[in-house]
Amino acid sequence: PLSTYNQQLWLTCVMQVEHSNGEALSIFSHFPVKCKLKGVLQDASVMHVRNNVHQKSRTLHCGNKCDEIIVVHLGYLNYTLYQVNVTFKGLENITYEVNWKMYNPSFSQVEIWFRFVFVVLTFVVTCMFAHSLRKFSMRDWGIEQKWMSILLPLLLLYNDPFFPLSFLVNSWFPGTLDAFFQALFLCSLLLFWLCVYHGIRVQGERKCLTFYLPKLVVVGFLWLSAVTLGIWQTVNELKDPTYQYKVDIANFQGMKIFFLVVVTLYILYLIFLIVRACSELKNMPYTDLRLKFLTTLTFVVLIISMVILYLRFDIPAEFLSFYGLLNFYLYTLAFVYSPSRNALYDSQLKDNPAFSMLNDSDDEVIYGSDYEEMPLQNGRAIKATAKYQGESESD
Repeated sequence: PLSTYNQQLWLTCVMQVEHSNGEALSIFSHFPVKCKLKGVLQDASVMHVRNNVHQKSRTLHCGNKCDEIIVVHLGYLNYTLYQVNVTFKGLENITYEVNWKMYNPSFSQVEIWFRFVFVVLTFVVTCMFAHSLRKFSMRDWGIEQKWMSILLPLLLLYNDPFFPLSFLVNSWFPGTLDAFFQALFLCSLLLFWLCVYHGIRVQGERKCLTFYLPKLVVVGFLWLSAVTLGIWQTVNELKDPTYQYKVDIANFQGMKIFFLVVVTLYILYLIFLIVRACSELKNMPYTDLRLKFLTTLTFVVLIISMVILYLRFDIPAEFLSFYGLLNFYLYTLAFVYSPSRNALYDSQLKDNPAFSMLNDSDDEVIYGSDYEEMPLQNGRAIKATAKYQGESESD
């Protein structure tokens, strides 16, 4: 018997093709697979799933052992029992092993608590970060602080406070909503990297047309591709449980090529911004420190991600590792980019007309720039407004 805590269901098959003398045969062939799927209700009545008999052509790659093929995939479970009738045509002298794969209910319970803990932590971190900036106007925020005020709420959606609905409602919508939130957060994080590495060099006004639009176009295409592929696969699996994008690759080939081209363009653009920022800001102590911190932390996160992929944990361990890694990455950025108490005190003195002349030198009054980044304690920065350029002492 199945429950919603099993989340998804896969029926897989491993075949072994043999000669009459028992030796393994290496083949590359296409064969039809016919599948009839039924669900059993609590009153023992049987219902056809999707009301169709499905037939697909499969490709079998065999060496000493054939590749595992996925016969049926159900994205959510409506029934406690399933009956599956599968017919393979055009294959002779084969032995096969059929396996059911699903999520362990105990892992689903761990995942619910895991996500809930991160939802609470993210909410607390977001409130603390907003509280630390409450007495600063937005024009005084650094570009990192502005982006953190966007990324932290998106991280809350990435943790998905609506995730328990997946176990209360037998519908595809909660899973699709979770995938949408994940794509939105990850693409926002990619956009954050582009804007920060470029924005550190641009200390003046960042115009929407020249600064943000090219980055929005590149990352927007990534987001659009990811969401389109996800919706496309979900819709087709709802119509046909035997549908697989790897088998029906012809429909995905154009979108896949487009996605890879945009990813390559993004990587080249990001490398260009990093190299240019490092070359131009290496002699500026405080700005260079900001650059080194973000680059080092991001590089460490990417290295850990590659190690996780290389070690190839099982699916639950990989999920929990990546999930926790991204959350703690954002928490670290929020802590470092939140202004300290001394920064708040200095800013209040600067904004107070009674103290501004006492804290500014004559040169700053006469030759101060319009806006500049003022590094503060613990590597945290805010914008401070100086006097108008060319203003005389008598004025």
